[in-house]
Amino acid sequence: MDSQRIVVVGSLNMDFVVSVEHLPAPGETVLGSAFRMLPGGKGANQAYAAARLGGRVAMAGRVGYDLFGDQLKAGLAAAGVEIGEVHATRSGPTGVALIWVDRTGQNSIVVASGANATLTLAEEAARRLFRGAGIALFQLETPLATVAAALAAARAEAVRTVLDPAPAQPLTSELLGRVDVLTPNESEALILLGKPPGRIPAEERPGVARALRARGCGTVILKLGDEGCFVAGSGGERHLPALAVTAVDTTAAGDTFNAALAVALAEGEPLEAAARFANAAAAVSVTRAGAQSSAPSRPEVEALLGQSPAS
Repeated sequence: MDSQRIVVVGSLNMDFVVSVEHLPAPGETVLGSAFRMLPGGKGANQAYAAARLGGRVAMAGRVGYDLFGDQLKAGLAAAGVEIGEVHATRSGPTGVALIWVDRTGQNSIVVASGANATLTLAEEAARRLFRGAGIALFQLETPLATVAAALAAARAEAVRTVLDPAPAQPLTSELLGRVDVLTPNESEALILLGKPPGRIPAEERPGVARALRARGCGTVILKLGDEGCFVAGSGGERHLPALAVTAVDTTAAGDTFNAALAVALAEGEPLEAAARFANAAAAVSVTRAGAQSSAPSRPEVEALLGQSPAS
């Protein structure tokens, strides 16, 4: 068994990123100052970032028979990700994401799923994929039925499961019961509880985390952006502040967080230490533009952690 092996099941997109002074309101046209075409997709972002941080990573996903798909697969392979289960399909083009980033680093994103919507994993193939792995990472940019089946297969192989419930949508208690670590941001957490999206006041975070845990998942880590994260598990609850950096682009910060969390957990780190490592990795990622292009190296994350006192 390779307990440090990480399996990612998820999406691959080509990101079209435009820098703007402010995010457009409905019906508003704004002029952009720069355009970039960058590899993305929540699944691919997490796989790429985990490999950059030293993880042994395999990915399952779908792309189209097109240039974007070839570029995305090549980028993952160059980072060291095993891509034997990233297949091309003629049922749709490679997924794309249209991203606007304002001068403060905040963003708005629209995703056209394309080939991601065709991802399926036969039970035996899924069991083989997860067999012997330590951590499995999931998101919600692929069909929910596929995510549910893959979670079940990972659990059957005794693999620790981590779900980033984004894009936000309601999930059943049956599905959440297959999740060992749930990592929503604040809006995603509220949507999972049937509430309007928004920020969660500090005094309400423990209650939100406990309500999510009561729905079946073992541990909840609320991702709080520039406030860090709130960890709630069998070992207790604790707020871990963010590390101070100047944000340039928050795209994929959550993906980097999950990737780093998976790497640390796969290496046997306790939950709180893994969450601190994830906080630092996300902090480094927001200091530069892009999704995969912002993924930090292991030395960068360790350097930032070394500069910041534990709290």
